[in-house]
Amino acid sequence: MGMIYMDSFGKRLRSLRQEKGIGQVELAKQIDVGKSIISLWERDECEPSLSKLIALSKFFEVSIDYLAGLTY
Repeated sequence: MGMIYMDSFGKRLRSLRQEKGIGQVELAKQIDVGKSIISLWERDECEPSLSKLIALSKFFEVSIDYLAGLTY
């Protein structure tokens, strides 16, 4: 079986945010975190708590599995 390439959480988050046409500051306001947190997540320097993962999932209307890189 071939190797499956998966995007990181940060890459998926950045892609979703850009597709929606919003900046880091706007996303941070929408899910009630600081802008610096969005930046850290997008650079894969830290990961969101479960409650923030749920908030992101709802905001972008995608599954948590998608955000985590488990599905495409």
